Amino acid sequence: MKVTVVGAGAVGATTADNIARKELCTELVLLDIKEGLAEGKAQDMMQTAALLGFDTKIIGSTNDYSKTAGSNVVVITSGIPRKPGMTREDLIGTNAGIVKGVAENILKYSPDAIIIVISNPMDTMTYLALTATGLPKHRIIGMGGTLDSSRFKYQLSQHLGCSPADLNAVVVGGHGDTTMIPLIRYATWNSAPVTDFLSAEQQQQIVNDTMVGGATLTKLIGTSAWYAPGAAGAALVESIVRDQKKSFTCCVSLEGEYGQTDICLGVPVTIGKNGWEKMLDYQLNADEQAAFNKSADAVRSMNEVLKTL
Repeated sequence: MKVTVVGAGAVGATTADNIARKELCTELVLLDIKEGLAEGKAQDMMQTAALLGFDTKIIGSTNDYSKTAGSNVVVITSGIPRKPGMTREDLIGTNAGIVKGVAENILKYSPDAIIIVISNPMDTMTYLALTATGLPKHRIIGMGGTLDSSRFKYQLSQHLGCSPADLNAVVVGGHGDTTMIPLIRYATWNSAPVTDFLSAEQQQQIVNDTMVGGATLTKLIGTSAWYAPGAAGAALVESIVRDQKKSFTCCVSLEGEYGQTDICLGVPVTIGKNGWEKMLDYQLNADEQAAFNKSADAVRSMNEVLKTL
């Protein structure tokens, strides 16, 4: 099993580190355009192997895509990160060209790869990867909702005073501060609805804090987060390579599901060896569907920008 992570910045390196520690593949390639960066981080990670007890072989590459040949899964993290005051949408012009080039180069050497997109604006970059490559839709997966759902569980756990591992909670819609939709009505604490334990004010606070989770961290640390995004990317890789059939919210192509077409948006899907394999139909109520439609409109307007680049 071979996995490639494109982009050796904070998110890419953290994704790779998680993959290596879990021994999700025998060979892991870390690729970056900056001379020596991927090689250096790969060597640094390999020097933890004796201490952490993993046997994954990590190879760094400066823009040599031939080293990625035969990859089963490729994670794209390339692009400029957000800075304080920037929206994910601000990144579209620069990152679109990067992601398109990466996807095309990857497929020259790994035509059967499943592609996971982390680069922002994630929904539009996922749509770009799908339309630019012409790959079957099940092989293009945007990570955003997986991260947002984890942040949702964190916020719930802070108010409930419980372990996030005991919570089931999903965020659907776009991966943006105004486009994501935390479905608190469906969230459970060991099968009991969390709404049984939280006031209406607490519920609204949790939803609000989840939606600005990324922006909050960007303001605090001066750039995009990396630990949770890296863990989210690695979790998707694990479900693919181990064929776990786990359910995650992922940005995938919609063809009439949830009332939307010609768009990639976050919905619950199962992830296995073939990519995303099954879409789960959450029965949204009228308010939730209206919010989902509004989210789709916002993402679709960003997708339109691609035509002008």
